[in-house]
Amino acid sequence: MKVAEGVAIIPINIGNITLNPTLIWDENMAILIDTGMPGQDKQIIDGIERVGTPFDRLKSVILTHQDIDHIGSLPALIDHSGNNLTVYAHELDKPFIEGKQPLLKLDLPEDLQHLVHNLPIVKVDRILNEGDVLPFFGGVHVIFTPGHTPGHISLYLKQHKILIAGDALYCDKGDLKPPTSRTTLDLVAAQKSVSKFLDFDIHTVICFHGGLCTNNVKEQLRGLVIL
Repeated sequence: MKVAEGVAIIPINIGNITLNPTLIWDENMAILIDTGMPGQDKQIIDGIERVGTPFDRLKSVILTHQDIDHIGSLPALIDHSGNNLTVYAHELDKPFIEGKQPLLKLDLPEDLQHLVHNLPIVKVDRILNEGDVLPFFGGVHVIFTPGHTPGHISLYLKQHKILIAGDALYCDKGDLKPPTSRTTLDLVAAQKSVSKFLDFDIHTVICFHGGLCTNNVKEQLRGLVIL
């Protein structure tokens, strides 16, 4: 699903659930944000190529956080690339992504419990911090949004005024929804993190769960902060 020039959602399905990684690209390179569950690498590769970007143009993966539905297919994608992907994440989630500490949330459905015995482990090559701006695609701004996990980040694409929220928000039929206690480790921190979005001129939000939100985004964000 193309969102803007050089920005697309790559929907991937597991059972009746759709996850929404984001691809950003130009004629020289592409970056994938989040990688779904283990075993979804073929869906991701097919989706990347469907938007007209050869897989070998993919140079980096940014992980918004450590959860298995965000890091799951990364080892396979690295293999497909010939070990040619740079992995970015926040320092506080790095030890979990690298397998030095167990993932903090592994409350998986029964049909996915087998994944607990073979968790994805990858090396984080670059650390991202609050206020970092990656010099790609008109500037990719890093927003430190802890709460869902300790090292959760969101990304702002300045050129397109798009927020890639990760799991800091979710979208339900076009409506932005705040963090919930069921999936959030520190709800107070997560609610404070949402207020950071008001510092950016956001016209569009991509949520990993729920996909695209374009309806009165600024008003919706202000309403969430007031809550």
